[in-house]
Amino acid sequence: MSIYSRMVVLALAGALGTTALTACGDGKDDAEAGGATTIVVDCPPQKTDNGGKSLQLWNDDVAAFQKAHPGVTIKTVSVGSQCNNPPDFTARLQGGTQADLFYGYMTDLDQVLDADAAEDITKYITADTVPGWDKLLPAIKDPFIDNGKVYGLGYAGYGLGLVINKPLFKQAGLDPAKPPATWQEVAAAAKKISGLGNGVAGYQEYSAGNTGGWHFSAALYSRGGSVLSADGKKAAFNTPEGKAVLANLKSMRFSDNSVGEKQLLQWADLLTNAGAGKVGMYIGAPDTIKSIVTQFKGRYEDWSIGPMPGDNGPAKATLGGGSGYFFKKGLSAAQIRAGLQWITFEKLTPGQGDFNYAAQKGMGVPVGLPEPLIWKPGTDVQRQDDELKKANSNLDLSDYAPYASTPITVKAEPARAQAIYAVLDAAMSAVLTQPDANVDTLLSTAEQKVNTILSQES
Repeated sequence: MSIYSRMVVLALAGALGTTALTACGDGKDDAEAGGATTIVVDCPPQKTDNGGKSLQLWNDDVAAFQKAHPGVTIKTVSVGSQCNNPPDFTARLQGGTQADLFYGYMTDLDQVLDADAAEDITKYITADTVPGWDKLLPAIKDPFIDNGKVYGLGYAGYGLGLVINKPLFKQAGLDPAKPPATWQEVAAAAKKISGLGNGVAGYQEYSAGNTGGWHFSAALYSRGGSVLSADGKKAAFNTPEGKAVLANLKSMRFSDNSVGEKQLLQWADLLTNAGAGKVGMYIGAPDTIKSIVTQFKGRYEDWSIGPMPGDNGPAKATLGGGSGYFFKKGLSAAQIRAGLQWITFEKLTPGQGDFNYAAQKGMGVPVGLPEPLIWKPGTDVQRQDDELKKANSNLDLSDYAPYASTPITVKAEPARAQAIYAVLDAAMSAVLTQPDANVDTLLSTAEQKVNTILSQES
């Protein structure tokens, strides 16, 4: 069984063509000043990523793309290290200040459409512009499609696992090559690691900025639970599985303090702590290891990743998701075609852009993390990417073998995910900050609030 069949990650991708851009009508005014087309793209690498090497590779790609397409200018703008901090993302949508190609999570389509912020690009996706459409994971197209209309292209996907700090495991007498496979084993290992002292948390968790609800959902899935009912109309997390998620964290916080005293952590907070060597384990995707190194001063050799833990046994599922680029409402046909060309060049073609592993290795940028897995298993592009990655890897692939070789079903995030996560943040933060937090009350309150959100959509 291939890695792909084990981890069917949620991403939209393909081997897209490089059809020349034209300025034909298609019902929109394609006229651009002087025959040129300019598009603004957000979410380039940060200046600090790999000591600036990742940004240099991006800029090199922009130059190469513009040389191949002399009528197109790519302008890039940073929107922060997280690319989509939910409050900032919402503010950009409401103010209409998002880039022409703007980064979004696979859970963002509803919010984007509510703000009337994205252009329908369906008619521009043809056999000429997207020849690899049939090689994309079908389920991955859905997060950017509504009622048959396409509003964006995904290029990254993930399935969550258990990220391990190897030095701390060894110091605590644990074997990092055998990551905890159950939540019970996680709790036991976390207690040993936190016993090292010096401000080390054996396990750390999110509880703010919608990230707490996100990880609640992941832990719920691992136990066999669901956030919503099968028809998506009711909350379904006020269950024994949901209670187990909160009860476990409360016990780890107040029985042995193996999760640390500082709470209300968001994405950057936890990874900053990890980069400082103060976190033994956390739930994350392989790309978070890259973030620890490129943004938070960690080292690749200190980290490995295993599969998502389960409750007294293998995980029933792991949460998967991803991201991509939406096309801003009001773009001309020429800009849309330019956007498709750029995403194809930079994000969706083996051997170039993000998949130019030879150039990355030559610049000293690490190659070999098991991500992103974005093509159908068995397709030529998937095989080509695997071969190129293996040929150019400069990391110890054994660090990722437990994650890559363990079959776990990947389950998508719920509808209205960000709104639901915001509600569940309150339950996560409560059990991590309040010794007298009542799990039953917290879940009942969250259930009522989520049902109210869902009723407003019907």
